[in-house]
Amino acid sequence: MREKPAFSLPGGAMLLLLLVAIAGTLFVLMSSAQMQVPAGVILAMLALGVEVICLRGLLIVNPNEGQVLQLFGTYVGTLRDQGLRWVNPFNSKRRISLRVRNFETSKLKVNDLEGNPIEIAAVVVWQVVDTAEAVFQVDSYENFVQVQSESALRTMATSYAYDSHLAGQMSLRSHIAETAAELRKEIQDRLAKAGVQVVEARISHLAYAAEIAGAMLQRQQASAIIAARQTIVEGAVSIVQMALDQLSERKVVELDPERRAAMVSNLLVVLCGERSPQPVVNAGSLYS
Repeated sequence: MREKPAFSLPGGAMLLLLLVAIAGTLFVLMSSAQMQVPAGVILAMLALGVEVICLRGLLIVNPNEGQVLQLFGTYVGTLRDQGLRWVNPFNSKRRISLRVRNFETSKLKVNDLEGNPIEIAAVVVWQVVDTAEAVFQVDSYENFVQVQSESALRTMATSYAYDSHLAGQMSLRSHIAETAAELRKEIQDRLAKAGVQVVEARISHLAYAAEIAGAMLQRQQASAIIAARQTIVEGAVSIVQMALDQLSERKVVELDPERRAAMVSNLLVVLCGERSPQPVVNAGSLYS
């Protein structure tokens, strides 16, 4: 079932017309009563009843709002024209907000791609784009959006690891934009049948579950230490190479392979050590 526009008339003009008609009918009713014309009284009362019923056809449509109209259980269309409108007074009306809305899912506990238990939540921004599908395809489109969003979040969370340990591997923590796009697509696929468009979906909370948070913190610290040590060693090797090249080019001192190896070892110890080195001054010969 797709949305279609509903027939309506300008409400201001219809209100003025009905007020004039009611005033004329009241005048006829009072005149007929004074002249004691039963037929005129009956017809005036019937006309007055019809005019009062027609007043029920007036409705106000606010900005970013739709009025879903049904006639005896049959969908006749959706009214989106803003302002005071007039429709068939026998139509039943249901007000649907077309504004952009958002909600945050509850914190879900799921297992990531590597089987680690994590806590995850997301913020979903959405709006109704097809009022007919939103009203007639699902029982409660607001509850449908919430349940399907959490289901899509669970599915997406199990498809990626919390953190990547290999170069180029996508993860929930390191590839925020990519996972957000995947989450939005996953939710949109589920909500398309309800006439809802997902404007944005992003992860708002991501953490390891409490039972493994300590162990994972130690793992992250170890990975950081290893990465830092690797950077230090690469820098130290570059400095040692530069020092040896400078000594050779400027002919400051000529070192045999054994002394060269000793110098490299000492420099690496000084550059890679965690504590400040304690220098030992050699007062004798270099080869003593």
